[in-house]
Amino acid sequence: MTEVLWYSGRGSGVVTLVLLSVVVALGIGARSGRTAIGLPRFAVSLLHRNAALLAVVFVVGHVLALYFDPYAQLRYYDLVFPFAGDYRPLWQGLGTLGLDLLAAIVVTSLLRHRIGVRAWRVVHWLAYLCWPLALLHGLGTGSDRGAWWLWAVSSACAAAVVAAVAWRLTPRFHGFPRRAVRRVRPVLKGAR
Repeated sequence: MTEVLWYSGRGSGVVTLVLLSVVVALGIGARSGRTAIGLPRFAVSLLHRNAALLAVVFVVGHVLALYFDPYAQLRYYDLVFPFAGDYRPLWQGLGTLGLDLLAAIVVTSLLRHRIGVRAWRVVHWLAYLCWPLALLHGLGTGSDRGAWWLWAVSSACAAAVVAAVAWRLTPRFHGFPRRAVRRVRPVLKGAR
């Protein structure tokens, strides 16, 4: 049973990183106003939301598997208070901080209609901080931190997010090229 928990914790952590990378890249792409990867804008937004929900499910699985795994020896406050753990406190703390931010994003998303879109959007920007925290947490803690395949997956995730950010910074990001605005002189009464 211990091996099942350990492999579940490791696997769900990697899947969470991949899903968070997809969420961040799609979130950046959805802001362009264009279709992405051949999908209409509403489909990109739907894919973004569903990938985010799936990432939350996998991060909960990651935390629960490692919490109940006797080898990991996580305590309750290790899951809530960043940098309080005994095992690689910096790297574990980054994961805990990411979990706390993710919890804030989920709670405010559930309360979006009560707190307003502006407040929700401010908290939602924390998702951009969650991604590098998850990346660094995965690379710095756990038994696979030196494995080539984890570095390959992490590099692919980083490349996808960097590509999305690079595209975001291009002048053509905000949609189709702007048409020239035709200036019309005002017609004055009596002027011919």
